[in-house]
Order: sequence, then C-alpha cells, then structure tokens
Amino acid sequence: MNDDSTPLAPRAGGRRSTRTISGAPIWVSLTSHDLAATQKFYTAVLGWEWRTIKLGDLFRVAEVDGVPVAGVAALAGQWHMAVSWTAYFAVESADATASRVQERGGTLAVGPLSLPPGRTALLADRDGATFGIWEGEISGSWDAWRKAAPVLVRLRTRDAFDSAIFYGEVFEWASGRPGGCEVRYDGEEVVVINNGEEVARIESGALGAAPDPSIRPHWQVHFAVEDVVSCVRAAEANGGSVLRSTDREAVLRDPEGALFTIYHRPTGPLGGRVP
Repeated sequence: MNDDSTPLAPRAGGRRSTRTISGAPIWVSLTSHDLAATQKFYTAVLGWEWRTIKLGDLFRVAEVDGVPVAGVAALAGQWHMAVSWTAYFAVESADATASRVQERGGTLAVGPLSLPPGRTALLADRDGATFGIWEGEISGSWDAWRKAAPVLVRLRTRDAFDSAIFYGEVFEWASGRPGGCEVRYDGEEVVVINNGEEVARIESGALGAAPDPSIRPHWQVHFAVEDVVSCVRAAEANGGSVLRSTDREAVLRDPEGALFTIYHRPTGPLGGRVP
C-alpha cells in the first residue's frame, strides 16, 4: 500500500507484503458523505491533520504527530454504504479470504476489487459485524502505526468464542505460519497477538437485534487521546453526540452517525492500550 494508490495506506516507505503479515489489523478507514464536514469534525475533536492522495478528491489520510492514523473516503453515497468506521486486516489472498468468509456464513459487500498495488474487499461476519481485507504491499510506516498505537480495534460480538473460531478460520490464526497471528484467552475476552504484540480483542455481550448500533455486533475503532473530557466537549460542540462517557473512555457518534471510541493515552506521545 502507498499514498499514491490507495486510501487504505499510510505514508509510503520501506515495504513488506501481506504474505508475511497475515490476519492482523493494518488500517482503519471511515466512509462518509461529506468529506469537508468530516475533516472539520475530526480535526476539532482529535486534532488530526490531513493530506491528499492521488486517488482523487474523495480521499484523505489523517495524521497525528506525523504518524498516519486513518483514511477517509467520501464513498458512502456512491457505494450505497452506511457511514461507519471499518478495520482492515492483512490477508495473503483477498479472493480466497472472501470465499472462506462466505463458506462460513459471512457475506461479501464490496469486491474483491483491485486498488494497485493490491486487492481489497468489504465483508461482514455471520453476526453482521463489517470488516475489510487487504492483499498486497504494506508501507513501512505500518510499523509506526502499530507501535505508536494511536488506533486499536475490538470486536464486540454475540459470542467471543464463536467469533474467534470464525475469524481464526478466515484469517488462519493460530496456524503457526510465519507472520501470522496467535490467540489467547483473557478471562471472557479473546486476545489476538501478532509478533508478540496485542493487536485486537474480541468480547461477548453484543445483541444482534438491538436497535442501538453501539451494542449490535461491530468492530469498534478506538483512538488514543490525551484528554477524554475535552474531546467529548469538542464532539458535542461540533455536531457529534456522546453515547457513553467517563474520564478515561467515551463512545462517540460523529455528525453523520459513525461510531468510534476515544480512550485516555496513559504513556508516551502516542502509546497506550484500550483499558
């Protein structure tokens, strides 16, 4: 992935391939209707800076302290998609992974389609949680993205164990393959580990038929911030809404309805873990 070719990518640098990093979350992206309004909101709330990419005026990459954080694509209307945050996972083959998802009761929403130098698709698991996949090159700044941990992902689902089996088979977790992910159990949660680092969590408790989208099965994107209370105030002042809030974590909805979580950054300029 590189900033000249796809909105999923961080800044170009030394590259590696999804053939050697498999099953780990490597990027998050937001679909929206109004790119200018989206930029204004997230700049006010999270202090993001923006840069363009060569795919065109519908795409932007957000950065914090020079580290790429997320992509935004104003494609919700064009692709008839819900406005939402999506976590993308590295796969060796987008086509093979999409087939495994469908074979196990999941659904294919978009793709697989080519975005040189790779292929991507948008899917949903059998409980309805959407996620993306990427096959191809990954820029070297993916390492900075993961080590800095400005973004973390957590699946809130109906049954964590059942979902771990689904994603384990789809992404070949715990297969022992080089660069792949391993899984361990932490109380009632499933922890996904890549190269010794925690990269995702899966927890039970979501309700499939709930009217509130925040408690239906979904991959929840978390962003690290220094001051949760100030970010909550900024969200409310700029057309967003607050679903739940404490001094250390808040679940927010942007003006177009996309859900995301902010959490207190305990150490370092961009470090931290979801509490």
